Amino acid sequence: MADFRYFSTVRNLTLYSCLLTAILITGCTNATVTPIEPKAEAVPPPVPSDWLPITRYGRYTLVELTPQAAQHNLLLQVVDISMPTTPHATVGDGLRNVLQRSGYALCDGDSQVAALYELPLPAAHLQLGPMFLHDALLTLAGPAWELQVDDRARQVCFTPIQETSP
Repeated sequence: MADFRYFSTVRNLTLYSCLLTAILITGCTNATVTPIEPKAEAVPPPVPSDWLPITRYGRYTLVELTPQAAQHNLLLQVVDISMPTTPHATVGDGLRNVLQRSGYALCDGDSQVAALYELPLPAAHLQLGPMFLHDALLTLAGPAWELQVDDRARQVCFTPIQETSP
């Protein structure tokens, strides 16, 4: 009986030492950090060349303090939309629904664009995403329309693609 306890204790000590070694090894890794180059139009205050703006977020997570790409270019935000199931939903209703919390508005257009807005919304477009906002707008409009974006007014408009004759 004494031999069994001896081997059990040795086995447990071996397992604990392996576990402790694994924890110590993983805690000693080095990460290489590439400094972010500022854009030409923005002049940041002088900082050391090896400084990267990060903060601790939780116990083991470091987060870089820079805006995401979708925060700079709102058309890169990811949308996942379920359209309300109304019996006479139009493409214009779908476009307004997609743009609802995007920061953009649908512009009022001429009679050609009004014809696009009045088309019935296809059943295939009742669920969109996850996809970029840009792609969702082009999906709803279809291949015959080109997306025009006014970033200053934060409006999106559509123009018909001009067909070229051979």
